[in-house]
Amino acid sequence: MLNVLNTGKVNHCAGQFVLRNQQLVFIFDAVKKIILYVFIAAFLVPAAAKAQFETSRDSVVQLYGIIMTADSLVGIPAVSVMVKGQNRGTISNSQGVFSIVVLKGDQVEFSHVTYKSKTITIPRNLEGNQYSMVQLMVVDTVYLPATIIKPRPTAEQFARDFVNNQVPDDEYEIARQNTSAAKRRVLMRTVPGDGGEATRMQFNKIANRAVYQGQMPPQNIFNPAAWADFIQAWKRGDFKNKN
Repeated sequence: MLNVLNTGKVNHCAGQFVLRNQQLVFIFDAVKKIILYVFIAAFLVPAAAKAQFETSRDSVVQLYGIIMTADSLVGIPAVSVMVKGQNRGTISNSQGVFSIVVLKGDQVEFSHVTYKSKTITIPRNLEGNQYSMVQLMVVDTVYLPATIIKPRPTAEQFARDFVNNQVPDDEYEIARQNTSAAKRRVLMRTVPGDGGEATRMQFNKIANRAVYQGQMPPQNIFNPAAWADFIQAWKRGDFKNKN
């Protein structure tokens, strides 16, 4: 009986040992596969990133050139050079010269208020990273609708309309109105002071204290000019309650 029990225990222990060995072999194989995949990824990912960087760098093109009139070959200033589909561009200088960074395959549009727009495509099979060009533009002729000028029926009606016509003020008249004394007083009472004004007032107070350091500052109650300003402000109504 004891031999049978011992034999069963031995077989059970041997079975557990074999099972554990199988589990260890399975785990070891899985770890080897993971390590292999990690090494493969470590070699392939930098290579792929480098290839992608090289491709992106190779697709960048420095586009530069001059924009000229087609009939007289004179440089056109202030021509808008925009890359279609992207919110970026540049303008030509006073001689018509421009420079902008684009990608191969981009469409570049040249537009001006006086000339017909032109669109070019950067070649995809361009060799190198620079592309120079001379862009010619043709004057755009715009035909406006006809305007018919008719006289007034009578001279009296013309004189009436001419007198009652409201002529808009020019810039000098607008400037005189904005800088009048009444307008400045209204703005002084309604517009709040900013940081610069508050700082200037503070510095003025510090300067006055420094000037009259050690002595009594003057009192405006005995100043005739201050009394004249006070009377003028009283006549203007500066001290009335605005509410």
